[in-house]
Amino acid sequence: MNPIECQGLTKRYGSTLALDNLTLSLPAGEPIALIGPNGAGKTTLLSVLCGFIRPSNGEVSILGERPGSAGLTGRLSALPQDALLDPRLSVGRQLRFFARLQGMGAAGAKKEVERVLQLVDLSDSMHTKPADLSHGMRKRIAIAQALLGSPELVLLDEPTAGIDPPNAKMIRDLVREQSSRTTFIVSSHNLDELERLCGSVVYLEKGRLISAGPLSDDADDEYITLRMGAVNESEFINAANMLPGVSDVSKTTGGDFLIKTQDDMATSAALMQLLIDKNWRYRQLSRGKSLEERLYGDQT
Repeated sequence: MNPIECQGLTKRYGSTLALDNLTLSLPAGEPIALIGPNGAGKTTLLSVLCGFIRPSNGEVSILGERPGSAGLTGRLSALPQDALLDPRLSVGRQLRFFARLQGMGAAGAKKEVERVLQLVDLSDSMHTKPADLSHGMRKRIAIAQALLGSPELVLLDEPTAGIDPPNAKMIRDLVREQSSRTTFIVSSHNLDELERLCGSVVYLEKGRLISAGPLSDDADDEYITLRMGAVNESEFINAANMLPGVSDVSKTTGGDFLIKTQDDMATSAALMQLLIDKNWRYRQLSRGKSLEERLYGDQT
């Protein structure tokens, strides 16, 4: 059984249709990206899954249980985007309180808090109050709270929004490390981050499910995406069009070069030789289209 099953899920707020007849099945394993423009229904979907709000219609199953069921205690956790820690209490005291709410005894809660603080590399913050920590450190403490009890499913809403690159990288690394035992659903507007982190993507728009599936796509095998340093655009396109197997070279809205080829191995080898011969610097070369180009490339 997949950890999340939605059948005909609908949520209305008066005349506003926030979720429109979603039928969705999400597997365990690699992190899952939840994306879409503002107002797409992402936060509403996460709130339904957590049991914070009830659907207007449809059925939802989370780890074989109904959302909000006592059977999900310790198995499902969530980190809302604007989650705040109590500024009056130390980090350790707050986390022990949340661990006790899961049913842990005092000794077990203390040991579990030590474990999750070690995971986020903040063991020395046990007796510190949140106001004395940076924003990035407070976000890592919130991640630690979400990992209390080693839940099977964790829902993260914008986990790296507004924090500096070192803290964001630490959170991404932690999600990767924990993915062997926990399924993460990550909602974010940072497509580059999601592309590096997640194995599949769910795309919502105006409450409707537009697509759901793996990030890798066999149809993308005929493309190479190249991110260059400073280079004359027309000169590069003309030279790349002469490479073996290349049928088209174009510039994406994100500034990358998208190379369509009938033989990506031969083209990649010839492309690398071209960059060496021309002394052109490149920043990244990847197989297939970027997530941004797959989702929005045809809208420009």
